[in-house]
Amino acid sequence: MTAATKVLTVHVPLPLADKVDQMASRLERSRGWIMKQALSAWVAQEEERDRLTQEALSDVDAGRVIDHLAVQAWADSLDTDQPLPLPR
Repeated sequence: MTAATKVLTVHVPLPLADKVDQMASRLERSRGWIMKQALSAWVAQEEERDRLTQEALSDVDAGRVIDHLAVQAWADSLDTDQPLPLPR
């Protein structure tokens, strides 16, 4: 059974369209296949970014944070002969 699909239309700059066509030709795939791969990768990236953001916000809500001044002191020490340990 084939999954249901939906056609999405987008206007892209000609140089980008040319690159997609070149990749499709080089990979011997259709333009649609290239676009599905690119869109799938972008959606996965954004889902992961959202997951990490929600995880970070949960840490903040639970008080699992590192003091800004401790991080700044650590960062400043990285250019010295004796860098501070990573703040925890």
